[in-house]
Amino acid sequence: MMATGNASIKDKPAFRNGPIRWLILGGVVLVAAIVVGTAMMVGVFRERALTRAERELENTVLLLARHFDQQIEDFVTVQKEIVAQIRMTGLSSPDTFRNLTSTAEMHEILKAKVSGHSDIAGVNIFDSDGKLVNSSEHWPLPNINIADRDFFKAFKSGSAQTPILIELLRGRFAGGGWATVIAHKVTAPNGRFLGVVTRAITPATFEKFFESMAVSDGTAISLYHSDGTLLARYPHVEEMIGTKFGNGPVHLQILAESDHGTMRLTSPIDGMDRLASVRALSDFPISIIATTTVSAVLADWREQTRFLIAVAALSVLLISGLLFLVVRKLSQQHRLEKQRLDTAVNNIPQGLVVYDASAHVTVCNQRYIEMFGLSPDVVKPGCTMQDLIAHRKETGSFDGDVDEFCNSIIHDVSLGKMTHQVTEAPGGRAILIINQPLEAGGWVATIEDVTERKQAEERITHLAHYDPLTDLPNRALFHERLKHELTRIPHGEQLAVLYIDIDEFKSVNDTLGHLIGDELLKSVAENLSGCIRGDDFVARLGGDEFAVVQTAVKTEDDVVGLATRIFSAIRTPYECLGHQVTTDASIGVALAPQHGADLHQILKNADLAMYAAKSAGRRTYRFFQPDMDAQVTARRLLELDLRQAIIDGALEVYYQPCLGLQDNKITGCEALLRWRHPERGMVSPAEFIPIAEETGLINQIGEWVLMTACAEATTWPDDINLAVNVSPVQFKSGTLALKIVSALAESGLAANRLELEITEAVLIRDDEAALAILHQLRDIGVRIALDDFGTGYSSLSYLQRFPFDKIKIDRCFINDIEEPEGSSCIVQAVVNIAAARDMTTTAEGVETKQQQQLLRALGCSEMQGYLFSPAKPAAEIRQLFFSHAKKSPVIA
Repeated sequence: MMATGNASIKDKPAFRNGPIRWLILGGVVLVAAIVVGTAMMVGVFRERALTRAERELENTVLLLARHFDQQIEDFVTVQKEIVAQIRMTGLSSPDTFRNLTSTAEMHEILKAKVSGHSDIAGVNIFDSDGKLVNSSEHWPLPNINIADRDFFKAFKSGSAQTPILIELLRGRFAGGGWATVIAHKVTAPNGRFLGVVTRAITPATFEKFFESMAVSDGTAISLYHSDGTLLARYPHVEEMIGTKFGNGPVHLQILAESDHGTMRLTSPIDGMDRLASVRALSDFPISIIATTTVSAVLADWREQTRFLIAVAALSVLLISGLLFLVVRKLSQQHRLEKQRLDTAVNNIPQGLVVYDASAHVTVCNQRYIEMFGLSPDVVKPGCTMQDLIAHRKETGSFDGDVDEFCNSIIHDVSLGKMTHQVTEAPGGRAILIINQPLEAGGWVATIEDVTERKQAEERITHLAHYDPLTDLPNRALFHERLKHELTRIPHGEQLAVLYIDIDEFKSVNDTLGHLIGDELLKSVAENLSGCIRGDDFVARLGGDEFAVVQTAVKTEDDVVGLATRIFSAIRTPYECLGHQVTTDASIGVALAPQHGADLHQILKNADLAMYAAKSAGRRTYRFFQPDMDAQVTARRLLELDLRQAIIDGALEVYYQPCLGLQDNKITGCEALLRWRHPERGMVSPAEFIPIAEETGLINQIGEWVLMTACAEATTWPDDINLAVNVSPVQFKSGTLALKIVSALAESGLAANRLELEITEAVLIRDDEAALAILHQLRDIGVRIALDDFGTGYSSLSYLQRFPFDKIKIDRCFINDIEEPEGSSCIVQAVVNIAAARDMTTTAEGVETKQQQQLLRALGCSEMQGYLFSPAKPAAEIRQLFFSHAKKSPVIA
């Protein structure tokens, strides 16, 4: 271990005692803060626990008050109904009241009134003398008189303030227990007292509900009369029922101020410290008081307090122990400082050399010596910088001029300038040397091995510019290199940008998985790299898109030759993890400067050309043409106009009728979308429907057409059906069945009158999912027609796997049906297939009577076309129904 050359630090009382004194003082303050903070937290937590319990009690009594307000009101309603029924008879004397109410018929009425309330006492009627004259529970009646009851006396004397009084009494029926009696006064129209209708509620009825609302074991819920009489209590205390607590603290301190409140008190019933919350019923002289013991409320608080005290005590012990250890450590630290400095300097990962103002070494660690393979006998405190650098030159880690290098460093640091230098150490390692001037003179040189850092930076730089899957230049590097090449195109030559999109790549991922897809992309990238020459380069732009820049292009034939090589390379079958995969591509070509010299313009034009190649059927290439940009712009404008037309409601639904060939009756109408543009006039569906499908607007448009057409069809005769076309995009949404059900439900159209027309494109992509949806629609009752049969990738298996209701024969087979070598045999075959499968057939585009007669002879079911009627607006199609019904059914 090398000596550092630093002077040792001697023991000094000021050094030792000053920090220790402040450290002890800080420890005492910290301990005091812990004690005070703990005490404050204990108090705060206690108040929070009590406040939370008060809030829970307030919520409990509020809920109970609302409940019993409603329940007692329901009980009183029965009495009010009975009193009202008695008053309707116009009774004016006690005798007539007694005669009317003491009948068996009245007994049955009372029983019916209280049926379903087995837990509540029945209704009793007493006359003006207090004698029981009828009861819902007893017949024949027992001899019971209530003339001595306070409520009866109040009613009879007229001192009662309200027609309803509530009083806790001992019952006089069997059992004789406590009951809360609700009494309703009965008077004649002239105000004469006739009697009383009563109902009674036992304390157990209240207490049963109280039990379900108890929030803790220490909770007690009581029901009081406004005079302080205890009506019911949970937990039940029999000897307290009926006791008046009018002078109790709750009544005196809370009820005197408002109809509700919360307080802390000593319970007069069990003598325990409790929290109490009270609320008076809004319509009756009854109050509900819920209490809970402070002990129960503070149970969790006591656990928290014990925990806090334990933590505080442990913290105090730890702080005291740490103070003791730190103080002892500080007493030794100044003796160990030099040793620690040596250890730290010689174990840091960087090399370290400290020079004084005269360029002599004062500190040098072992790491520096090892990094350059130097001798510790030469490189040690006291040697000059020139000696050190000269020794490095002797050992091969420095190859410059020693004096020049040293003078340069000394000059820079003397000016306070920090210097950086990267040099090479033995073994090809990259070494970074930083010279940092010191205020007191001299400087510190730190030497770090940055080999791995440089390699990591190089890897990061590579990843930032190259695709990690194919190791081709990525989009960023492609743009950078293309921008550079655009500035150096020689006169008389051009530069070609080829945008390459792999056809049907998504199906490879979907069917074989992403691992196979990745292998395919790597193989394509390798083959593309083999197609380029000279300064050409290829890049992966992302996904399944690649680009090639071809330089030194003199004629278009040069580009065609490269495109041919690319097609040949891409179409070569690939072996990908045991799977043989074939693919193809669509290529767009833009030339610079012919098609633009700006980076963004040439890329945009190449992209337009690629989409033109895809639109042309894929598997081909296209050079950029100026009208491509115009087409894209026009298509974008048409899309914007279509979106505005949807907002403005400018789309219309026309209806083209379908005529039965055997009876010449209108069998249905096909709903067709029309767009009347304010400037272009009628826009062909062939122009805007593809845009709607590409942008997803077809879902919104299709739903609107479905709702509109279904609503219109409800105004037609019941034997005329509605046909609506469904786009493949609507099938992919997954909500087609729900939208159809909604349209049928909202319009009221019968499901069997709706016919959905689909094309084979619905079935080609995912026929299993499509067939599942078709079966859902069939289960609803909707009819399904296969449109444009025979014009696409027709498969007779579709007719076998799903029982279509109708096949529509495309107009291309009808146009030449009259010719000797025409398509009549094809139409006959379709008709025969449909008949064998119990399907109807509709011929589209019928324009001549000869076509109609031939189709009738071939057995076709229906026709549609200009011969009978073009598509018409809703109003005109209804007129057509009316006029056609008057005409002769024969057209020929």
